Amino acid sequence: MPRYRLHCVGASGNSFKVAQFLDCAAIDWEPIGVDFAGGQTRDPIWRATTNEMGEIPVLEVDGRRLSQSGAILGWLAETHGLFAPSNAEERFEAMRWLLFDNHRFTGGFAAHRILYSMTAEPPHAEVLAYVRRRAQGALSIVERHLADRRFVLGDRPTIVDFSLAGYLYYPADETGFDLRTAFPAIDAWRWRIAALPRWRPPYEAMPVGNSLALFRHAAHEVPE
Repeated sequence: MPRYRLHCVGASGNSFKVAQFLDCAAIDWEPIGVDFAGGQTRDPIWRATTNEMGEIPVLEVDGRRLSQSGAILGWLAETHGLFAPSNAEERFEAMRWLLFDNHRFTGGFAAHRILYSMTAEPPHAEVLAYVRRRAQGALSIVERHLADRRFVLGDRPTIVDFSLAGYLYYPADETGFDLRTAFPAIDAWRWRIAALPRWRPPYEAMPVGNSLALFRHAAHEVPE
């Protein structure tokens, strides 16, 4: 059995942040499906045994269960000496961008995706517009930052890239954003990450769990 087991679902961009690291670092791992749509993460037993915060991803390793994607990425980088910040200045920048990602970038983009395609009923138009403006604002910040950089911290990929890119490989009809047209610097950057050896797209890396039941009109809009 692989040392690393990632509790996840294919639609979870936060889980994919960790999956990208594991694949690109050539680490042997296996995905463990979670019945997210069925409420497994709300189950008291699951929370008591897997993650008291009731969230995925959870990385199971040597009897430990690690949660929160940013913290997991930091632990993996330190443990394996890969994709880590190289000095004190980069460590500060990495923390700064990881916090921005969790608070604004992923927070806004993932919230828009849920409202756009993953709720039982269409969202209120004004609510969706508000969330979209917030997501666009965060995307614009990263777009400007990447205009003259290959990766977020410079010329080489780090855990910050995996974190920020976690939700950016899902189909446009699922996220509601055509990144290639609207954010060309982000689009070029995400495909530089995807060109790393052993990288796989999210539904291929994590073909597990129950998340698609959340999609509106799932009978004819299931992501490819």
